[in-house]
Amino acid sequence: MHRHSPADKITRAERKRLEEVARIKSRLIVAKLTLAEIDKAYCLPSGTAGNAVHEPHMSGERAIAAALRTRPHLLWRSRYYPDGSRKSPQPAENYRHARRQSEAA
Repeated sequence: MHRHSPADKITRAERKRLEEVARIKSRLIVAKLTLAEIDKAYCLPSGTAGNAVHEPHMSGERAIAAALRTRPHLLWRSRYYPDGSRKSPQPAENYRHARRQSEAA
């Protein structure tokens, strides 16, 4: 029988961040867009849009939002204030990567 250890629990902030990433990725899938296509279309260095999904990167966020025909503050609620202005400095939890399965074991 598997028992959950305290280390298996994710924080509320991490859960919100993961939900945000999942919501953005699902919108990209529905729009039939890839992050590589966004990099190319908006003349960004390779990997910029992919990194922007997980960690703050202003030009990547703007390119993804433009490709989805929306505004960045509507996609990344954790990185922007409701009025659309960007949080500066960014909260520390915006830079944490989700634990990988190999790290959780």
